[in-house]
Amino acid sequence: MPLETMTELLEAGVHYGHQTKRWNPKMRDFILEEKNSIHIIDLSKTVDQLLKAGEFLSGVSRQGGKILFVGCKKQAQEAVKEAAQACGQFYVNQRWLGGTLTNLVTIRKSVSKLKEFEALEKSAGFNKINKAEASALRREATRIRHNLEGVLEMDKLPDVIVIIDTVKETIAVAEARRLGIPIVAVVDSNSNPEEINYPIAGNDDAIRSIRIILQKLVDSIVKSRQGGRLATEVAVPADELTAVAE
Repeated sequence: MPLETMTELLEAGVHYGHQTKRWNPKMRDFILEEKNSIHIIDLSKTVDQLLKAGEFLSGVSRQGGKILFVGCKKQAQEAVKEAAQACGQFYVNQRWLGGTLTNLVTIRKSVSKLKEFEALEKSAGFNKINKAEASALRREATRIRHNLEGVLEMDKLPDVIVIIDTVKETIAVAEARRLGIPIVAVVDSNSNPEEINYPIAGNDDAIRSIRIILQKLVDSIVKSRQGGRLATEVAVPADELTAVAE
């Protein structure tokens, strides 16, 4: 399996890091070489990290724990949503609202407001509300659903958080660390792996790279609960080329 996984990662461009001038020296142990001013990530390390992270997530899932997938950059949004839905977990893929973890009570209040509005909209009394007020309520409900769609049912803190791009999602990383929630994350050559419990060295900018890493993690989660069956693979468009981060 490691050799097969290595080939898949290579084909998806997981080994492409950032330009050498943008690297974080703490990633030194995961860099294989420098090529055309781009850091090349050591995929043998990535495969080992994927296995360890997958085993950890599998254990969490097997015990009924909940996992929160996070990735709000454009390249990660759909992949994060699909990965979370494929294994029945939570996700944030639009915008990380400060306090999503550290102030979960406030987040739950927003969700309650959304549910109250949706119940009101279906009631007979909704027609009695003037148009301006109804329009304002709809806008607020749309905003809440847009930002919190993947955590509407998350009424308690997750047992682990999976993050795509720890540099972009610094607030999510900080909140998880503050609360002692284990972090599994893709760390590119510009990241700080020391902040992460289960770092996975790899390209966090290319869609194909993000998808293959998430797919491996999802497979581990699903297998832990379904007697070895794998999750349905999320197709990647044939014309979708691996991008090297500038």
